[in-house]
Amino acid sequence: MHRFPKRLHEAALQILVGRSLRTLRARPPLLRDPNETRSAASQGRVRLRLLALWVGRGVSGFLQRRHTAQAYRGAENSARSCRGSAGRRTWIAAGSDGGEPAMLRRALRALPSTLRGGGDPVPSLSARPFARGASSERWEEKPSSIETRWKDKAETVIIGGGCVGVSLAYHLAKAGMKDVLLLEKSELTAGSTWHAAGLTTYFHPGINLKKIHYYSIKLYEKLEEETGQAVGFHQPGSIRIASTPTRVDECKYQMARAGWHPAEQYLIEPEKVQELFPLLNMEKVLAGLYNPGDGHIDPYSLTMALAAGARKYGAHLKYPVQVTNLKYRSDGTWEVETPHGTIQANRIVNTAGFWAREIGKMIGLQHPLIPVHHQYVVTATIPEVKGLKRELPVLRDLEGSYYLRQERDGLLFGPYENQEKMKLQESWVTHGVPPGFGKELFESDLDRIMDHVEAAMEMVPVLKQADIINVVAGPITYSPDILPMVGPHQGVRNYWVAIGFGYGIIHAGGIGKYLSDWIIEGEPSFDLIELDPNRYGKWTTTKYTEAKARESYGFNNIAGYPKEERFAGRPTERVSGLYDVLKSKCSMGFHAGWEQPHWFYKSGDEIGYKPSFQRTNWFEPVGREHKQVMEKVGVIDLTPFGKFSIKGSDSVKLLDHLFANVIPKVGFTNISHMLTPRGKVYAELTVSHLRPGEFLLITGSGSELHDLRWIEEEAVRGQYNVEIKNVTEELGVLGELGWELYHRREDSAALYSIIMETGYEEGIDNFGTYAMNSLRLEKAFRAWGAEMNCDTNPLEAGLTYFIKLNKPADFIGKQALKQMKEKGIERRLVYLTLETENVDPEGNESVWYSSKARIVDFIS
Repeated sequence: MHRFPKRLHEAALQILVGRSLRTLRARPPLLRDPNETRSAASQGRVRLRLLALWVGRGVSGFLQRRHTAQAYRGAENSARSCRGSAGRRTWIAAGSDGGEPAMLRRALRALPSTLRGGGDPVPSLSARPFARGASSERWEEKPSSIETRWKDKAETVIIGGGCVGVSLAYHLAKAGMKDVLLLEKSELTAGSTWHAAGLTTYFHPGINLKKIHYYSIKLYEKLEEETGQAVGFHQPGSIRIASTPTRVDECKYQMARAGWHPAEQYLIEPEKVQELFPLLNMEKVLAGLYNPGDGHIDPYSLTMALAAGARKYGAHLKYPVQVTNLKYRSDGTWEVETPHGTIQANRIVNTAGFWAREIGKMIGLQHPLIPVHHQYVVTATIPEVKGLKRELPVLRDLEGSYYLRQERDGLLFGPYENQEKMKLQESWVTHGVPPGFGKELFESDLDRIMDHVEAAMEMVPVLKQADIINVVAGPITYSPDILPMVGPHQGVRNYWVAIGFGYGIIHAGGIGKYLSDWIIEGEPSFDLIELDPNRYGKWTTTKYTEAKARESYGFNNIAGYPKEERFAGRPTERVSGLYDVLKSKCSMGFHAGWEQPHWFYKSGDEIGYKPSFQRTNWFEPVGREHKQVMEKVGVIDLTPFGKFSIKGSDSVKLLDHLFANVIPKVGFTNISHMLTPRGKVYAELTVSHLRPGEFLLITGSGSELHDLRWIEEEAVRGQYNVEIKNVTEELGVLGELGWELYHRREDSAALYSIIMETGYEEGIDNFGTYAMNSLRLEKAFRAWGAEMNCDTNPLEAGLTYFIKLNKPADFIGKQALKQMKEKGIERRLVYLTLETENVDPEGNESVWYSSKARIVDFIS
């Protein structure tokens, strides 16, 4: 397969004429490289042509293919750079001496003099890959003035002017915060926003992020009316194609979890799929998951509209302004150093995209992020598409691992290649992002995605005769688990992040609102712990980040099973003293970097990880372990528990302020809850009073730094004289329900051996976390993150036994709870018994009230 030369906006350059944005059109192909070959697998179906480009109102200045090849032949990883402030851009090949390629000079000379701008290279040339929507769309980017209204103080400084950062500025200012300042080193949308495909969807396989998606779409629907800026928002809906029985099961699984959310979602038959997308080859289509209201938006126009709104409400957006250093002050504020002066800020928010690692390094943090090469392809006009009466819904072929949508009268499709073929930009992690990198692209590589191209042609046959006019290969930033990192960072006061967005366009609106509410109100508006930046720690090495990012990108479209496990990068340095003893006897799970047994093997069991939407190989063994603990005795490795030591003259006062329960006496232990100011359950911990003024606090593995950050923040805010130490990795834990033995981690194996030897006559045996969860459910024992979280108050969750409203201390959330109790609760936790043969509830399934056919709530 012939590799396309590097992309120079080959057939999608845009010019600004007056106040309307016109797209330069691709003329029918005049040239064909005689050396072009065809993939044997495609059997002559692939017609990859570089279309000649015309600029202005007449045919002038063809960019011939050989010029592109000559100008950009070189290193495989070389990137395209576009340097300069708004109004002046110069294109260079990465690693060159900065000169303009000959092909670009020819193209510039071909422009009418009115567009050349007195010698400056295309002063109004948009750096977006292509336009979306009607040519009558309007956009306005107000240039930033560094000299005027420079501010040396700000309530919040946002670092990074992509769609997420600008959304946060918009929401903070709209909510009434004064002195909101956004700093962008280049220009708005530089980085990953400007070249994004712009997909928007209500769907998310998780639960909490559905709320983010929903808010974003509802915001985008009204943003043009609010700001006067067109956003190019198309809402033709989307279909996820199920082409295997497993995919049909996955769709049913997701339907069960979607009902209690406000967005529409339907499982549709093949006939309906074909009606909505008539260009499909229906041979493999078994069903579709349909979301009306999904679609795509122009990321550039979206960001400009949010910027207009931010300015309207009083925020200041300054660019180009590079942050050169950050200094923490003893009073909790920050000094933000720039070439234009130093700004004192009450808080800073890192929204710097693939520059986020550099910002983090300024204060000693190593954010686990890595840029990924993502490509998508744009076709010329396809007659069958042009002839349609309505826009096609966005298509997601899950087995083919690509998305596809209509782009004007052609199609745009982008694949997610597997982890062996996908490409990371590791050098940016080890050596930093190249200076000046802003609105640039990587070398395109169609060979890497040809399997997906051919899958798309098989599913959408009109692609076989389509001409490719554009290949966009740009950087997007991945965290290890593909989810962004959003919220305040543990260990550094008043430092917030919104980074690592693999899907920043659909997240931007909702995350801007979520963070704004949290910053202003002092607590998150709903539970979103899966995005907590503190889910990572020192164990998250660069090697781990690279391995997981490869896996996460390659797994973009794999079936999303219940109890999913992913194995890249494991084990980390976080292994208990029993890991080597137990690893061959069980199926290990991953918990905050730790390896922990999920269930244990016996002779005759089918071993290993066997995911399924029905009961699978772990079901019977877990029942066996359940019975073991109920009738005999079991032992479990609980080392991943988060463990904190708190001591000092004010330790009792601090804990009395933090917890709704009374503080246990010396030598005693109780379960206590930290509440938010609004009375929601922020955390559940076990509190042991070891010696006068000295406490050991235990929390779940997944909330270790989440809880520690809250405790540290309150200790500083109240100026309590305490010493707080994270001892999670120092202590091992072995236990059975009701008995937990805390010991030095290095002694775990010896202690385990003694316990197993001593308990032999009692029939002692191992059990894992699956059985423990089953046991606690039968006991009606609530778990944080399931039956209680920041979406739930303790009265609803049935936790009144642990809430002492009559204790003298004015603990956080006390006044809110008193008001709730006076008003009465509108919902409460109940336990249900379900009869089922082969499918069990996993949590978050909708609960239907059958006599009225309505949804009343969901399963925890």
